[in-house]
Amino acid sequence: MTILAALGAQPTGARAERVRRSPHYRDGAFHNTMQTRTMVGGDSRPSVREFLTGGEKRRPSGPVPLVTEAPAATAASGLHLTWYGHATVLVEIEGKRVLLDPVWSDRCSPTPGVGPKRLHAMPVALADVPRLDAIVISHDHYDHLDMPTIQALNRSQQAPFLVPLGVGAHLARWGVPESRIIELDWEESADVAGLTLTATEARHFSGRTLRRNGTLWSSWVVAGEHRRVFYTGDSGYFDGYAAIGERHGPFDATLMQIGAYDKGWPEIHMFPEEAVAAHLDLRGGLLIPVHWATFNLALHSWSEPVDRVWAECKAHDVALAVPRPGERVDVDTPPTLDPWWQPLS
Repeated sequence: MTILAALGAQPTGARAERVRRSPHYRDGAFHNTMQTRTMVGGDSRPSVREFLTGGEKRRPSGPVPLVTEAPAATAASGLHLTWYGHATVLVEIEGKRVLLDPVWSDRCSPTPGVGPKRLHAMPVALADVPRLDAIVISHDHYDHLDMPTIQALNRSQQAPFLVPLGVGAHLARWGVPESRIIELDWEESADVAGLTLTATEARHFSGRTLRRNGTLWSSWVVAGEHRRVFYTGDSGYFDGYAAIGERHGPFDATLMQIGAYDKGWPEIHMFPEEAVAAHLDLRGGLLIPVHWATFNLALHSWSEPVDRVWAECKAHDVALAVPRPGERVDVDTPPTLDPWWQPLS
């Protein structure tokens, strides 16, 4: 029953009606604004043999250094970002806290015994995360939406869950009350605890079963009175980043997906160089890479994404911070970049 529950639920009733009214929904599924393939054909498609026996070094050679200090009870003023690994980030903005794509499970999978396993532990226990003002989900893939984590946060926190259209059906099945679920289409916003949280466009897909695109995927803008953060979620590069930057930027910091790319799926995950181009399109200040180091989800080597994004940032004079998992970054005074990952490459 636990595995079946982890698959989630399809939108029904009023939720399904709202899904059907979305301009991005037609013929029974959500669609990107530009033609997007989840997998390209021909020689670009990776083989099963490549996944199983490829020569890339897909795991760190030793323990990943963690910063295990628990967050303070009170959120700081200004803007601070703590990357816990993969896409999970704690945003402290103007005295409020927003948790992005929380995944504390050991595997990103509907079952604890199968699926990609963590390459490093979570730096802090979920029970040590202090009071949150909002919990934000980008889409319903298992490495971004984790049933046990959501259920634990439902018990331990009072914050609302902000999700793209349709994703609320999963949360409702897992026991989250409807009063705590806020579902948004692209360019819709919600005001929560003095912050404005806006779902923005991404170029990706969704699905926890063989059926795809029954729920929406999104990037997010987290805006206070004076500070702004952009989070890509999962996305291929597209010209919509410039429009988001014009409409919602400039951003003090961007949290950019840099890992899990491949020539076989170039339209749904960005390559590191594209992440830098998107950051510039968005009019971002400090770039912090996410979606790397924690789960082995592609054929590239473990450290390749961050090496490539560092080189591209230097080429374009982009400010970059690469925190260790659990390391808190003050966006106003980011640390000098330390290539801590290179001895593990």
